[in-house]
Amino acid sequence: MRITLTSVFVDDQAKALTFYTEVLGFQAKHDIPMGEHRWITVVSPEDPGGTEVVLEPDAHPAVRPFKEALVADGIPFTAFAVEDVRAEYERLRALGVYFTQEPTSMGPVTTAVLDDTCGNLVQIQQMD
Repeated sequence: MRITLTSVFVDDQAKALTFYTEVLGFQAKHDIPMGEHRWITVVSPEDPGGTEVVLEPDAHPAVRPFKEALVADGIPFTAFAVEDVRAEYERLRALGVYFTQEPTSMGPVTTAVLDDTCGNLVQIQQMD
């Protein structure tokens, strides 16, 4: 068994696609109209056949309160691995990304937490 899809609930799919591709650096894999919404997935350019992140609309009534509670408590919804957290933090800050946590060493991992502009906090992490 392996993970092929994972979702991030977003409040605006078009804005999320721009942020996840043009800012974070993922590549769009699927963008299929599905009525009111779209089936949008992005992948790492380092592994285009790997796990896809679905930019899922947060239209379900339970999703927005859930997201708001996580953000209010400073809890990231998901995490992405990077080679160098400090370098990625500087690159993203130069692009205007807002971080709620600067790079912080936590034993075997260094993490930073950013706002994805679509209602989520996202952790980037590097295994030390």
